[in-house]
Amino acid sequence: MTGKKERQWRSMCKSLVLGIILTSCMILLYCLSTPQVHFSLPEVPVPYSCAHRPSQLHTKPTTNSSQQTAGQTCTPKVDIMFMKTHKTASSTFLNILFRFGEKHQLKFAFPDSRNDFFYPSIFQRSQVKDYRPGMCFNIICNHMRFNAPEVAKLLPMDTSYITILRDPAELFESSFHYFGKLVPFTWKVPGDDKLTEFLRDPHYYFDPEGFNSFYLKNLLFFDFGQDNTLELDDPRVEDGIKFIIDRFQLVMLVEYFEESLILLKNALCWEMDDLLFFKLNARKGSTVSKLTPELRARALEWNAIDWKLYQHFNQTFWKKVDAYGRRRMAEDVAELRRRNAEMAAICIEGGHAVEAGSIQETAMQPWQPIGEKSILGYNLKKNVDKAHQKLCRKMLMPELQYLTELGVNLWITKLWGHVRDIINW
Repeated sequence: MTGKKERQWRSMCKSLVLGIILTSCMILLYCLSTPQVHFSLPEVPVPYSCAHRPSQLHTKPTTNSSQQTAGQTCTPKVDIMFMKTHKTASSTFLNILFRFGEKHQLKFAFPDSRNDFFYPSIFQRSQVKDYRPGMCFNIICNHMRFNAPEVAKLLPMDTSYITILRDPAELFESSFHYFGKLVPFTWKVPGDDKLTEFLRDPHYYFDPEGFNSFYLKNLLFFDFGQDNTLELDDPRVEDGIKFIIDRFQLVMLVEYFEESLILLKNALCWEMDDLLFFKLNARKGSTVSKLTPELRARALEWNAIDWKLYQHFNQTFWKKVDAYGRRRMAEDVAELRRRNAEMAAICIEGGHAVEAGSIQETAMQPWQPIGEKSILGYNLKKNVDKAHQKLCRKMLMPELQYLTELGVNLWITKLWGHVRDIINW
C-alpha cells in the first residue's frame, strides 16, 4: 500500500513540476518565436553568381539528355535554394546538401539560434545568421515560410530553385502524428484513434485561427507562403500554384526519391557520389497509421489544395523522366541503389535503422516528437576503415547535430529540446 501511495505521490509531483516547467518554457519560446521587427535594409545587388571560378570546380562530360548534347562539358551548379517542406524526406535531402556544400566549400545562409527561419512567420533575409546586404550565399535550405522577393534579394540570379512534395494523404497522416500534440484543438478530439475521428468531421474540430493549425490543413501550400484555408475554387489557388510553377525549376517527389535525385544530378551537373544517402528521420512502422481507402479519400478532400498542387507536379515530373529516358533512368536508379547498399554495408551496424532506445551514441540521436520516441536512427559501425570513417559519420548524422557542426547556434531549439525531454521522461 505504501508503495502505491509513493507512486501516486511521485506521479503528482512529476505532473506539477512538468506543468510549471512546460508553461514557463512555452511562454518563453512563444516570445522568442514571435516574428522579429524587420527594419528596412539597404538594397545592395547580389552578384549574378556566387559560384567559385570555373577552374575551382570540376567539369565533366555530359551524356545525351534533354538539356545537353553528348560530348559537351558542364560545371556543377552550386547556387541552390532548397525549399524545405515539412514531412517530405527533406531532412534526408538536407544531409545531401550539407555534404555537397562542405565538399565544395560553399557558403550556407543559415538561421540564427534555431533550426528554421522563425517558421511559421514569413521569411525575411534579416533572419539569416550574420547577414549583410550584398553578401554572397550559395545555399539556403532550412525550414522557412517562402517569401520569393526576400529570397531573391539574398541569393544570386543564377540560383537553382528546388523543392520536394509528398502525397498529401500520407503527409497529413505524418503531420498529424508528429505535430498533433502541438495543435491545441486536437486535444478535444476524443478516443484513441484521433486521426480517424478528426477526418470523420474535420470542420467540427478545425480552428483556422488556432495555434499551429496550419500543420493540419494544406501544409505544403502554407509552406510556400500561400493561404492554406482557401476554398479550392478560389482563383488565388490557381495563382499560388502558378507562382510555384514559375519559380521552381525542379520539384522532387518523395514517392520517387531516387528518380528525383537522378533528375537533380542531370539538372545541376552533379556526380553520383553527391547523391549517396541514408534515409533519415524515418518513423518506426508501428506508429504509422494505415490509411483505408475511405480515410485516404477524406484526407485528400481535406487537403484539396495540396492534392491539386501534387497532381500537377506529378504530371510534370514524369514528363521530365520521359525526356531523360525511362531506360536510362532505371539504370541510374539501380546504380544509385547499389552504391547506397554498399555504403550501408560499410557504415551501418546491423545494416539498418534502429529504435531510439537502441542508438548507442547521443550524437546520433534524432529529434523526437513530443510524448514519444518514434523516430529511428543508426549506429555507426565500430570498425569502419579510415577511408570511409568521415563520410559514414556525416551520412548518418541527424540534422540538428550536423547544423551544430556547421557552426549554427541552436540555443532556442536546444531549450525546446530540454522541455521535450522532460515531457518524454
